[in-house]
Amino acid sequence: MKKNVIAEKSKTFALRIVKMYQYLTAEKKEFILSRQVLKSGTSIGANVREAIRGQTRADFYAKLNISLKEASETEYWLELLYESGYIDKVQFDSIYTDCQEIISILVSITKTQKNDI
Repeated sequence: MKKNVIAEKSKTFALRIVKMYQYLTAEKKEFILSRQVLKSGTSIGANVREAIRGQTRADFYAKLNISLKEASETEYWLELLYESGYIDKVQFDSIYTDCQEIISILVSITKTQKNDI
């Protein structure tokens, strides 16, 4: 079976987000921003998975666009968590870089797919 880079990266990222959520709620007692980043950060991979199983090219494109929007939202919540002091620079840089990489991949895929619809 062919390796799907965005599916793998988005799932790995979701697992990192889950661990970050656990850390934020247990150690920092932060429940609002962490819940938001949990929802958007895990939704990226879920929508990628739906896109892969899409019935049409248009369906595939629509689901990947949702993934891209969720990734952008996640980027925002990560910025807020860092700027409010809930995560430090090392934690932020690591996960933020992964998020930006996912965004870049999704932008590339959606641009290509838009031309094929």
